[in-house]
Amino acid sequence: MNQTKPVIAILGGTGKEGPGLALRWAKAGYPILIGSRQAEKAQNTAQEINQTLGIQTVRGDENAAVARQAEICVLTVVQAAHQEALTSLKEALQGKILVDATARVDFRDPKPPAPPAAARIAQDILGDGVRVVAAFQNVPAAALRKLDQPLHSDVLVCADDLQAATAVIQLAQDGGMKAYYAGGLDNAVVVEGLTALLISLNKHYQKKTASICVAGLE
Repeated sequence: MNQTKPVIAILGGTGKEGPGLALRWAKAGYPILIGSRQAEKAQNTAQEINQTLGIQTVRGDENAAVARQAEICVLTVVQAAHQEALTSLKEALQGKILVDATARVDFRDPKPPAPPAAARIAQDILGDGVRVVAAFQNVPAAALRKLDQPLHSDVLVCADDLQAATAVIQLAQDGGMKAYYAGGLDNAVVVEGLTALLISLNKHYQKKTASICVAGLE
């Protein structure tokens, strides 16, 4: 594995968003571990990414196993599994940066969620031994997999720990996205709410790639 870049574990990495993020970071040279509740599913997804990129470095295993091996973990489970996943992985995540990409929005009836933010819930469950960062809630999964096309999607990064936020901003940039620090974890509930708007836009205009771009800071 490339030891010049931190090892990244994608927890719940066999769904819609996780494989796309893994694909982009693996292409950028990051050592990637795919996690799932079922090791076989994770291994299959890892192999698909390896085949796409012509590499053999992406590996898969159960969530707890890959979390222990990584420096940065990215949680991309469905919202219904959010708290259960955090509780079961609490011990394995100690000492790590956890990037929580959860947006608690129902696709069938998209509405902004009530506070606290998913990332704040994660921080409360995991405790001070884990540095939680909220990011990637608004990035369209369909666009992540299209490596041959520019990704017109900016990432709003919320964290109480600025150093951890800076590390995640670098990850976003290496994945082909612009990223901006948008305040503490509690602000992430607003970012989750933006997902409700994007789903509504996609439904109305019959698209899959509506996204957020920030203007005025360049």
